[in-house]
Amino acid sequence: MTTTRPDPAGENFADLLGGRRAAVDATLGPLAFGIGFAAAGQSLEWGVGAAIAVSTAVGAWRLLRGDKFGAVLLGLLGVVVAALIALYTGRPEDFFFIRVATNAASALCWAISIALRWPLLGVVVGGVLGQRGSWRRDPALLRAYSRASWIWVLQYVVRLAVWLPLYWSGQVEALSITTAALTWPLVAACLAVSWYVMRRSLPAGHPGPRHPVLAGEPAKV
Repeated sequence: MTTTRPDPAGENFADLLGGRRAAVDATLGPLAFGIGFAAAGQSLEWGVGAAIAVSTAVGAWRLLRGDKFGAVLLGLLGVVVAALIALYTGRPEDFFFIRVATNAASALCWAISIALRWPLLGVVVGGVLGQRGSWRRDPALLRAYSRASWIWVLQYVVRLAVWLPLYWSGQVEALSITTAALTWPLVAACLAVSWYVMRRSLPAGHPGPRHPVLAGEPAKV
């Protein structure tokens, strides 16, 4: 007799969280900054102008496609703040300061959330599914979310391992290229691998994250 792992209708974290499209958009501003910076003879002003222009164009396109104004504005604001920091310090590499800092903070927060048995992957997915904290009352689901959350910690650590030496040495073009390389491709890989770890961590017959199996209740399929 054989058993199979849960595969809820072929769904995955990319379907639930929609992370790939947002990650692609997040690479365009920094990539435009690096291209503008290098093309204009390492001009900070040209790099900033290119980043804001491209991010504004992407935001306008997203609005025309029906995306929420708040999400579009938040993405554009991130580029504007990064540009202001670089202009204030006069250091082109400081355009990437926010990304370095937020990835360091994210790695720490995700690791702490696992230690506190509130893995952030469960918090995010549970929130999307409208479960609040009910998923924590399913021991198998809590364990699976915890294991899968380590993949997200690793994602941030990989970026920091690449970006920090480049940031400290002021290699702006390399920061721009690696930002593109380590944003949407890494997010896509993280979504896929964490989903795989999640499924492998759940016992055979578990209905998946949409249906927590609570103590004293039959599993829903």
